[in-house]
Amino acid sequence: MSEKGFAEHFVDDGSDFTVEKPAVLIVDMLNDFCKEGGCMVLKEGGEVYDSIANLIAQGRKHGYPIIYVNDCHRAGKYDKEFDKRMPHCIEGTWGAEVVEELAPQEEDYCIKKRRFSGFYQTDLDLVLRELGVKTVVVTGVVTNICVRSTCHDAFFLGYNVIVPKDCVRATGPREQESTLWDIETHFGAVTTSDKVIAKF
Repeated sequence: MSEKGFAEHFVDDGSDFTVEKPAVLIVDMLNDFCKEGGCMVLKEGGEVYDSIANLIAQGRKHGYPIIYVNDCHRAGKYDKEFDKRMPHCIEGTWGAEVVEELAPQEEDYCIKKRRFSGFYQTDLDLVLRELGVKTVVVTGVVTNICVRSTCHDAFFLGYNVIVPKDCVRATGPREQESTLWDIETHFGAVTTSDKVIAKF
């Protein structure tokens, strides 16, 4: 019998997850990242539209909060994130808008962020606590950057984290597989949107 490696010493693989008082988080499904003409496009972003749209529709049907967590930076102002990534999602531009296929409705929440995590220096945690949310279902792009950072902080803050793998895309297959493995073994449950919906 082979000895377990470090990452395999987890006690819960998340397969028996629960969905207690959930909110659906949609991370960075924005024109700049997902649409032709955007300044930093992930071609695979469009692959998750249908899965996310279905999850949103079912969430709304059950009265669960739908929360858009959107990258948004000031025009002409220094931003630390631009030390590593070209300027993108500038406030007030088409690029910073949610793709029309997943457009927010009036009752939804929109949170602006200037860092990879949806929690860092935003009021996302406050909104979730005011709503009594216990579980965050995290969707969007990019799995290995903003989705990952948001999942980490959600776990650190005591939320149950669920990531439907058909609702997220990474910068490549290697990054998708590695990040989902890390989330599954350290931060939450990795599953599919239909399995989440079945527990709504």
